[in-house]
Amino acid sequence: MLDIADELHRWVEQGRDFAVATVVAVGGSAPRRPGAALAVDADGTAIGSVSGGCVEGAVYALCQQALEDGESVLERFGYSDEDAFAVGLTCGGVIDILVTPVRAHDPVRPVLASALEAAARGRAAALARIVSGPRELVGRALVVGPEDLSGYGGFGAHPELDRTIAAEAGAFLEAGRTGTLEIGEQGSRCGAPLTVLVESSVPPPRMIVFGAIDFASALVRIGTFLGYRVTVCDARPVFATEARFPEADEIVVEWPHRYLERTEVDARTVLCVLTHDAKFDVPLLQRALRLPVAYVGAMGSRRTHLDRNERLREVGVTELELARLRSPIGLDLGARTPEETALSIAAEIVASRRGGSGVSLTGAHTPIHHDVTSEPVRRIGSVA
Repeated sequence: MLDIADELHRWVEQGRDFAVATVVAVGGSAPRRPGAALAVDADGTAIGSVSGGCVEGAVYALCQQALEDGESVLERFGYSDEDAFAVGLTCGGVIDILVTPVRAHDPVRPVLASALEAAARGRAAALARIVSGPRELVGRALVVGPEDLSGYGGFGAHPELDRTIAAEAGAFLEAGRTGTLEIGEQGSRCGAPLTVLVESSVPPPRMIVFGAIDFASALVRIGTFLGYRVTVCDARPVFATEARFPEADEIVVEWPHRYLERTEVDARTVLCVLTHDAKFDVPLLQRALRLPVAYVGAMGSRRTHLDRNERLREVGVTELELARLRSPIGLDLGARTPEETALSIAAEIVASRRGGSGVSLTGAHTPIHHDVTSEPVRRIGSVA
């Protein structure tokens, strides 16, 4: 649900009643991940998607029904071999969808509104909702933030249930993860089991592009399109300008390695070094390859790559650290133009992030959606 937080937050501020359908779990080749959502307001306006088109019509009808009767419902959709016209996923997958009404006087509305506001304003938040269990608990919600792990809202059941789920949601938030867990009604393994969906919304990941060249301009555009917060850094003020990079979120005029030493990065950050100049590259990569970031790539010919590696070894970069470097940067698409090169870099970043092979899907036997299959349900009290 938090993936359409901007629009839903506006609906809340406008006082609209709506119902939201959220993907809870998926199996097989399903097009959307847990947390993906479709919302329908009282006037019939729809936003978002839960399946890329396969079951949208049926889910739309479920949302309208939820608005009428005020009841949350968990529905499963899958492919039907017996009836080619049955509502289902033609790709062969299975998805479980929770439909929740959010009307003016529904107790869950202020809780969901709090989570939507945080996500819409770029603040970290985790929303936990009961998706299966006693009927009176399904759809109830609790939201936590990094500074408030006690949680806002609750489930109106055993007080230990709120405390346990708030703690679990905080752990999901810290990892930036969305998924499900199983827990007893009393907040432990005791009692009737409940399934809880936890959706995490975290600020967008960073892409830092070093080198204010024409290829960087194309990479900034595609990085923004992929949802990154993009920074361009170059020591040369004549090139690092807003006029040349109007779509960048930030432009920094500074020696790249000095900027990297002081800026904040995390496990989702991607670093793209496009300078292919040893005086910039070597001190920058010496630092970059020792940071816990998601991706480090450097532009240059194969000859430049070999020379750069030798220079890095001379300043103490280990073979293990060098193995992290994606160089020459990007996948082999035969790219020539800045736009094509940016696409090849972006494709490698996505493949690295999602665990893809980078090979053509035609004739391959690899999964299409590497990270869509839902993780095993986490059970409170288990070792995993």
